[in-house]
Amino acid sequence: MLKEKVVVITGASSGFGKGAAQECGRQGARLVLAARRADLLEELATECRSEGVEALACPTDVSRREEVERLAQAAIDRFGRIDVWVNDAGVGALGPFERIPIEIHEQVIATNLMGTIYGSYCAYRQFLAQKSGVLINIASELGYGSVPYYSSYTAAKHGVTGLSDSLRQEVKQNKIEGVHICTIMPTAHDTPFFDHAANYTGHEITAPKPLHDPQNVVDAIVRVAQDPEDKEVVGADGKVKLALSNVLPKVAEKIGAKQMHKTQMEKPPAANDSKGAVPAPMHEGREVSGGRRG
Repeated sequence: MLKEKVVVITGASSGFGKGAAQECGRQGARLVLAARRADLLEELATECRSEGVEALACPTDVSRREEVERLAQAAIDRFGRIDVWVNDAGVGALGPFERIPIEIHEQVIATNLMGTIYGSYCAYRQFLAQKSGVLINIASELGYGSVPYYSSYTAAKHGVTGLSDSLRQEVKQNKIEGVHICTIMPTAHDTPFFDHAANYTGHEITAPKPLHDPQNVVDAIVRVAQDPEDKEVVGADGKVKLALSNVLPKVAEKIGAKQMHKTQMEKPPAANDSKGAVPAPMHEGREVSGGRRG
């Protein structure tokens, strides 16, 4: 159970992070909530407190190391320990590689990969000191596969998966009991990710199909926090893609590329370029769900 456990969640203002915060709170966890949107964080913390949950809102840009360090220290100062750390904050940029401005690529890497490294570093050192803890890094099915037009996002998520795998090997090789490194790899889910993504495709962003209920990932985060697993792919189609890529990698790559090109570059109506929420937060996309599934 998570009762009285101290859970730090980045990316908590919407999507998987917000849903995980709400569910962990229902199970009695003490919450430390992080995201760039201070107003939404405080709203969420207030909602949790109204239900008797201890919740601390810590506005944080995870691409800034000093802010992640401040987040970790805030958790220690308030609660004295960290039991679970969830690295969920992330942004995306869609479009042909050469059309996306290099500073947008850089920020995707800074948020998705460096933010996860910073969070993992702070959490892991604390876990070693207290001899226990669960680190949960949210990667993606694109942490083991790839599709076109998601280049820097795919690079970052491969990095997250590699970081988690390497750190897990260190833990097991050195027989560090009580510390767990977990990776969750969702397929496409109906979160505000597609509202927040930078768009340089020349078309309206269209979510891939099938588009799953984000509650599935929320449930996986909460389950792994209580019963750690090394890796979990969330979404049956992701498990099929992983199996196909292991057996017939060239076929899997060709199918994935064709499907994504058709979905994003042929069917949708035209749209102007947009930086989305990559360089700075935006008002849109405040809930767990993006509302695309109807």
